[in-house]
Amino acid sequence: FADIFRNNCLNIGVLPVQVSPEYLEEIFRAIEANPNALLEVNLPEQTITIKATGSQESFDINPYKKANMTNGFDDIDYLLNIKEQIREFAGNRPL
Repeated sequence: FADIFRNNCLNIGVLPVQVSPEYLEEIFRAIEANPNALLEVNLPEQTITIKATGSQESFDINPYKKANMTNGFDDIDYLLNIKEQIREFAGNRPL
C-alpha cells in the first residue's frame, strides 16, 4: 500500500493488511475452493489465517497505530488518554 492510503485507512479504523504475493495466491485458492472461506485477522498477534487450512502469515503495523486500534482510539482519543502525562511534561519544561 502507499503510505497515505495505509495511514488514511488506519485513521478511520480500517486495518490494511499487506501479505506476500505467495500468501495472496493461497487466499485466492482457498476462496476458489470455497467462496465462503473465512480469514481471521488477529491484530494483537499480527497474523492473518486462512481458517480452512490453518495457513498463517504475519503482518506489520506501526506500534502506535496498533495500540490505538486495539483500544478503539483515534489520535485525539490517544492525546486525551495521556493528558496528565502531557501536563506533567509541560510543567517540567522551562519557559
